[in-house]
Amino acid sequence: MFIKREIVERLRKQYPIGTRVELVRMNDEQAPPIGTHGTVNGVDDLGSIMVSWDNGGSLSVVYGEDLCRKID
Repeated sequence: MFIKREIVERLRKQYPIGTRVELVRMNDEQAPPIGTHGTVNGVDDLGSIMVSWDNGGSLSVVYGEDLCRKID
C-alpha cells in the first residue's frame, strides 16, 4: 500500500516525536490492550506511527488500519 507523501508529512506534523498517544484500535494479535498509552518515536514512509507503548511493546499504529489519539 502506497501512501501519498502529503499524508505522511501531515502525520509527521500531527504526531511529532515525543507525542503521547492512547491506543483506540489495533488489528493485531500482539496488540497492547485498548487504552494503552505510549510515546511516538516517529512516522515511517508508509504513514505508520511508531510508538513505544508504556507496557513495553513497540508495535506501530498502521495508517488506515489502526487508530490512536493524542493525549495531554
